[in-house]
Amino acid sequence: MRGKEMAALTTIVYLCLIVGATAMPAMDCIDESPEGVAKWFQNLGHRKEKLTTFKLYLHDQVSGKNPTAVVVARANFTSKTPAPTPFGTIVVIDDPLTVGSELNSTVMARAQGIYLSDGLEEFALNMNFNFVFTSGKYKGSTLSLFGRNPVFHPYRKLSIVGGTGVFRLARGIVTVKTYQFNATSNDASLQYYFDVLHY
Repeated sequence: MRGKEMAALTTIVYLCLIVGATAMPAMDCIDESPEGVAKWFQNLGHRKEKLTTFKLYLHDQVSGKNPTAVVVARANFTSKTPAPTPFGTIVVIDDPLTVGSELNSTVMARAQGIYLSDGLEEFALNMNFNFVFTSGKYKGSTLSLFGRNPVFHPYRKLSIVGGTGVFRLARGIVTVKTYQFNATSNDASLQYYFDVLHY
């Protein structure tokens, strides 16, 4: 190992010790450089997979001056039929995920990505987005979600297909339950139950 590389490694270790002493999130001690990621994978065989579970509330706000969900495309033929349907509608989101059910509760993450209506016979959404953790012990980490959301079912299961930071190589299930829905504004709050396997 060269002198500069050794100095950089010493600095990272030193910062991690300081960070640990000040109770900063563990994510800040993960070496995200290409070399650090390669080393992490080399040591993967010595790591034990663990299960992390938690619950957050997602707030999908389509109304008001500052919506967090915006329609960016809509199919002309389905919106103009005698019985209009949302089929073909694409929505971009940047929804807050909070600790409590209230919108003004502590924000732990943002759900960023898209969902689209792809069910002709049943109202269902194809969901593809990332949970970007902005505070708490997972700050700086992400989880990637993909799946079908039949919105009128009491419980919906969506797949966790990856992650970064403390959630590297994540896989698992998110169980979604509607907590509150305003039929006038179409704003919704949903409970997201996370069951995440990661290293």
